[in-house]
Amino acid sequence: MGSDPKVRAGAVDVVRHWQDLGYLIIYITGRPDMQKQRVVSWLSQHNFPQGMIFFSDGLVHDPLRQKTIFLRNLMQECHIKICAAYGSMKDISVYNVLALSPSQIYIVGRSTKKYQAQCQFLSEGYAAHLASLEFSLHSRPKKNSSRMILRKGSFGLHSQPEFLRKRNHLRRTMSVQQPDPPSSNPKPERAQSQPESDKDHDRH
Repeated sequence: MGSDPKVRAGAVDVVRHWQDLGYLIIYITGRPDMQKQRVVSWLSQHNFPQGMIFFSDGLVHDPLRQKTIFLRNLMQECHIKICAAYGSMKDISVYNVLALSPSQIYIVGRSTKKYQAQCQFLSEGYAAHLASLEFSLHSRPKKNSSRMILRKGSFGLHSQPEFLRKRNHLRRTMSVQQPDPPSSNPKPERAQSQPESDKDHDRH
């Protein structure tokens, strides 16, 4: 809406942590696709890692429901397995419906008794969270050195799933290119959600 939101300290480093471990980063928002250019530009300007970006297809009355439907479809039809999910307190209900465990849900803000047993509150901020992630067994890379390489717009699958072709509620876009100079050894896109069938799609 014409503003330039500040980035929370350590947020970019946390996302890069998951990217460096080889996970697929997925950004999902209830914002309408008419804001796509501004949101994508903001992510690029603040050096967030590349990933998949999903917007609502126009204005919706219940963005949390749309997020839930879309993520459920990713899990069921694309065999995406969510490793870690971030958001605000309003996103807790979305992640609970998807049957994520409290240890997988990270929420920015002060802890509340109502939701204390449903998620991990990042009350000390992203920088402190990153320090704990670096010593956590949950954020270790796989033993093999293979990485999943995504074909543009396909999640690395052989064909586009039906729900991605026909959905009317959410629109998908790829994130912007990073402003960094081209590298002689470009890294593949990778991120926070790893397909359960990654053995079929992993490539060196």
